[in-house]
Amino acid sequence: MSIQFFKEKHMSQIKRVEIYEFKHKAQNIGLLTNANTIGAVGYAKGQAIELDKYAVVIETKDGCRGEYVTHWGGNQVACAQTKMLAPKLLEYNAEEREKIYDDFKRELRQFGHMGHGPLDIALWDWAGKFLNCSVSVLLGGYRKHLPAYASTYHGDRNGGLDSKEAFSDFAHQCFDMGYRAFKVHGWHEGNAKEEAENVLHVAKEVGHKMTLMLDPACQLRTFADALYVGRACDEAGYFWLEDPYRDSGVSAFSHKRLREMLKTPILQTEHVRGIETKCDFLIAGGTDFLRSDPEYDMGITGAMKISHLGEAFGIDVEVHACGPAHRHVMAATRNSNYYEVALVGPDCPNTMAPVYKCGYTDMIDCIDNEGYVSVPNGIGLGVKYDWDFIKSNTTNLSVYE
Repeated sequence: MSIQFFKEKHMSQIKRVEIYEFKHKAQNIGLLTNANTIGAVGYAKGQAIELDKYAVVIETKDGCRGEYVTHWGGNQVACAQTKMLAPKLLEYNAEEREKIYDDFKRELRQFGHMGHGPLDIALWDWAGKFLNCSVSVLLGGYRKHLPAYASTYHGDRNGGLDSKEAFSDFAHQCFDMGYRAFKVHGWHEGNAKEEAENVLHVAKEVGHKMTLMLDPACQLRTFADALYVGRACDEAGYFWLEDPYRDSGVSAFSHKRLREMLKTPILQTEHVRGIETKCDFLIAGGTDFLRSDPEYDMGITGAMKISHLGEAFGIDVEVHACGPAHRHVMAATRNSNYYEVALVGPDCPNTMAPVYKCGYTDMIDCIDNEGYVSVPNGIGLGVKYDWDFIKSNTTNLSVYE
């Protein structure tokens, strides 16, 4: 059998790519006026914020379609990168995910890689549908249920998570729902004293019954501030300290120094793209845990490479944020501890668009009574999208064929 005959018989040429840019509103959410940052959102009673997302459809000549709607990284910058890559997909067969990964990694080498992931995820959805199985099965996944943690919005000054007592009250609420792990995102001002007091107070209230994590999201101003808050984490027995200060999570040297001065494990590399740079960061001693995200890290293909990188070094890999692709990756990753239900807070939803017709959700009530989420078991990503909602809220449709 010739190679050409095999390709004609078995390969599926991509013939059409569609990108739907759409908007949706999230209730009781607004821009945080106290945040010295772009686009920071949190609790704002009675307000509704309009958010950008986009959907990708990849269709092959045999009529099979792969679909993905962005969860976390669906902003205009990422969408522009996705549209930059989309026409090139017409040069490939849909099965050639590794080749596409390799070529697209080069194409976006100057642009941060944020638009690559949604296309790769849609190709994995296509593969599952083409082969009539779930993405988890394709990946060798064996975990059907994943332990989850409640990952809070940043602190606000609006009557939501506006005090250390509000954070601990919300932690108690999450525990009563079934969560056994809780991650604090503090206030955007980056006041080290306030953050340390919050760390200690939340631990005093719920530390005996919940695993606790802290993510300042790079808002602490100095290394000294990070060390001060990190020592509070040491005292309180936190599971990890993530992206503590204004190096923006990219200095391996500084985090190696921080690791040497703290007992609390450090979690880095959310803002370091791709397997090579994460490997460099790890070898340099800059982190105890790795971060991966199928939207941020060049798709499911890229995320699984990071899972195996961590496995080779005996390091755990924590999947950032949430979504069906994230669940499939974690289902096939032995060395991962918790699924992140993000972002959550009292009296407000997360910012994910209501795009599912199948009951899938990543809202705060997505867990079972024991604090686990289920891995979708249908074909492809295992979700059905509400295309009526997506199309009725579409602001721009780009088609490549």
